[in-house]
Amino acid sequence: MTSLPGGSADDGSAKEPHPLVCARCGTPAEGPPPVTWTCSVENGVRRYFCEACAREHLRAIEGRLDSSWW
Repeated sequence: MTSLPGGSADDGSAKEPHPLVCARCGTPAEGPPPVTWTCSVENGVRRYFCEACAREHLRAIEGRLDSSWW
């Protein structure tokens, strides 16, 4: 069984959505992550990069280098 009987698996706490910003330059995104942004998981943490930063560092991203290297 994956949830409590008669209820949902949600613990009832309302989670405040965090505003999404580029991890490189700080550009804010409105709403859900734009499809042109890149998501990277580094040390278990999701980091989002705007289109401009993703394009500029495409080779490093494809080479799986942590953003601290670029």
